[in-house]
Amino acid sequence: MASASHRRSLRKRRTLVVSAAVVAAGVGAGAVVLSANASGADLYHQTLAAKDGWASSGTGTTGGAKAGAAHTFTVTTRAQLVKALGSASDTTARIIKVNGTIDANTDDAGKKLTCADYAAGTGYSLTSYLKAFGPSTYGRSKLPSGRQESARAAAQKKQAANIVFKVPANTTIVGVPGTKAGITGGMLQIQKVDNVIVRNLTFSDTEDCFPQWDPTDGDSGNWNSEYDSVTLRGATHVWADHNTFTDAGHFDRTNPKYYGREYQVHDGELDITKSSDLVTVEHNQFTSHDKTMLIGSSDSEPGGKLRVTLHHNVWKGVVQRAPLTRVGQVHLYNNVYDVKALNGYALQYSINSRAKAQVVAQNNFWTVPSSIKVSKLLSGDGTGSIAGSGNLVNGTTTNLVAAYNAANSKKIKTTVNWTPTLTAGLESSAKNLPAELAKTAGAGVLS
Repeated sequence: MASASHRRSLRKRRTLVVSAAVVAAGVGAGAVVLSANASGADLYHQTLAAKDGWASSGTGTTGGAKAGAAHTFTVTTRAQLVKALGSASDTTARIIKVNGTIDANTDDAGKKLTCADYAAGTGYSLTSYLKAFGPSTYGRSKLPSGRQESARAAAQKKQAANIVFKVPANTTIVGVPGTKAGITGGMLQIQKVDNVIVRNLTFSDTEDCFPQWDPTDGDSGNWNSEYDSVTLRGATHVWADHNTFTDAGHFDRTNPKYYGREYQVHDGELDITKSSDLVTVEHNQFTSHDKTMLIGSSDSEPGGKLRVTLHHNVWKGVVQRAPLTRVGQVHLYNNVYDVKALNGYALQYSINSRAKAQVVAQNNFWTVPSSIKVSKLLSGDGTGSIAGSGNLVNGTTTNLVAAYNAANSKKIKTTVNWTPTLTAGLESSAKNLPAELAKTAGAGVLS
């Protein structure tokens, strides 16, 4: 949490230079970067600044800035959050201020709910499930089906009814400064709606009590879970700013193994799928997680959408998908990647470009221990592209694509079919980013 004096300095700097964010883009660190975050009066009514990534395109992203008093809510419990969100089809502008940490796994009276509570009455038990679908007897050629799989799905549905929060169009959800605002164990679902802002929140340990066994996933099968901390599905004009995403509370190193595979209870931290479009993700911290950010649901997703900007984010102790990109036009600039192992999470790769994705990676900074080869920072299927320049590894300018291509048969392409123009706050050098973003990225900074 930033000190009170630091929060005041951010407020003053934003007020002084917000109008300069666009014209001064690219001239360096400090106030210009912070001012590019928002325009408007107070934290709750702020809107995305002009030219600040893909979400500023067209009509821009204003969230609930036009909300009146009747649609401005302060919530401290799960039940209050559900009431404030209302119907997912109601497009009335609304502002939701989250005061403190909301535990999604509670009932309407605030009583803590456990996995056993969700399983009650469904007939599901993990012991019975494991007995029913053991590969030695059930085989590896088909997904589970039958009584125990139906019971698992029913239990999962009960949990989803409690922890999935459906966000309507024209909504701003912001954590109240100084309250350790956030949601633990829950998922914000932004689905087929336009114009949503999510800021200053910590999302922790979004856990699926009932992962499904898929013996056909990979060579040895996998346990697959259901919930992301924030999920965009067919959403447009979404701005995610100054949030923190973490598995804290339940790190994967504590997961048991069944059928020889990790019993994975976490899915994504922030996934952008199902032809979502015009999204800006900035000044967030993604940490202590495996499958961090997915852009594009599958390799067959239609083209023309999945336009996403990621800038001034910190990725620290994540295994993969930072992000995994498919199909779309994705701009990654001024991000920091610290790929040292953290809390048991060890690097697989940072950026994956596949399914003809068109990625521009510009002026990002990687901190890489000597035990990790630079060729491991990227991944791809041979059809994706990564262009860009100014990327630093331990302070040295490095051609990441050349390093990857020299070590892999499926080459990443080096040209893209578009040129980024929505680049407010772009810094011409990544040199100072680790020190800068250590103070300005993640929840608890805004005031």
